Amino acid sequence: MRAITYHGTGKVQVDNVDDPTIEEPGDIVLKVTSTAICGSDLHLYDGFIPEMRKGDVLGHEFMGEIVAVGSGVTKFKQGDRVLVPFNIACGQCDFCRMDAFSLCDTTNPDHEKVEPLYGQSPGGMFGYSHLFGGYAGGQAEYVRVPHADVGLVAVPESLHDEKVLFLTDIFPTGYQAVEQVGTGPGDMVAVWGAGPVGQFAIRSAFLLGAERVFALDFEEGRLELARQAGAETINLSKEDSYERLLDLTGGKLPNRCIDAVGLEAHGASVIGNIYDKAKTAMMLETDRPNALRDAIMCCRKGGAVSIPGVYAGFVDKFPIGAAFGKGLTMRGGQTHTRAYMERLLKRIEAGEIDPSTIISHRGTLEDGPEFYRNFRDNRSEFTKCVMTP
Repeated sequence: MRAITYHGTGKVQVDNVDDPTIEEPGDIVLKVTSTAICGSDLHLYDGFIPEMRKGDVLGHEFMGEIVAVGSGVTKFKQGDRVLVPFNIACGQCDFCRMDAFSLCDTTNPDHEKVEPLYGQSPGGMFGYSHLFGGYAGGQAEYVRVPHADVGLVAVPESLHDEKVLFLTDIFPTGYQAVEQVGTGPGDMVAVWGAGPVGQFAIRSAFLLGAERVFALDFEEGRLELARQAGAETINLSKEDSYERLLDLTGGKLPNRCIDAVGLEAHGASVIGNIYDKAKTAMMLETDRPNALRDAIMCCRKGGAVSIPGVYAGFVDKFPIGAAFGKGLTMRGGQTHTRAYMERLLKRIEAGEIDPSTIISHRGTLEDGPEFYRNFRDNRSEFTKCVMTP
């Protein structure tokens, strides 16, 4: 089959690879009908996530039609059209029973590689290095899906792929980001990063009743998309985040702040950017926390900071004094995707949100290498791509 594969920092290509097969009774094999590149895939592309190997199949946002079914699968059959959450969960461990699916205790066979870094291992993920199980991803014609009865969600025939594909990751990720810090009526929410996750955090904040939402980014194209969703915008290439938020909120500052950027953040400060890039180049820190620093400094006393943006290791100049002094709550973590998929699917069916509005590019797997370059280098015009095999 054809698949997008990893060949080193800044290099992906479309290769012929072995077709997947049923390996365990709970597996299915999926014929992929739509797949996408996630912002966190750029962390692999840019070399920030270790344990990637030449030839690894990329991709963790995908959906399709079941073409083969393991003997232990009871809820699905050949021909079913389904969504697949990006994290792989067993459904039986203590964390899965609490719907904390991204923390699954059993689905990461490479747990000993990540435990020294995190203390404990999260669950496995599709297409996201041999730190998280080495599972082949879904930027391919076919993919093996373990624990099918736990993860898969059936898709109504009335909904086009583009309406539901993002339920596999970025829509639940944006939603969890604002929900996990208690966002509700009367709240003022500021979102750093108006990329795909940021766009869904903005829209989810409004779904949950937020009074005002602010989007902060350097790219005018993405800020325009945020304005279309009802957000007030701050262009970080022209405005200071703290002073502008102070002005817009009448001196209050937002009480819910979302870092939807993560480890490759850029800052408005030239000195700060140089500092972080130099430190990461020398491996004196692994991640650039510009957005996180800013979110902490701009959050109202007694407020909360949510971190859906991916962080991999260690950061420097972390403003712990500000977080402590203002009594901030902080929440982060990989999304418990399966816990959100059905409830958000109902919102799509009810017409409350159309996830396809953030799509900027469409193509096939053969366009994948160029889409990766474009996503990294042309962020004002490139928000989200959808590929069909």
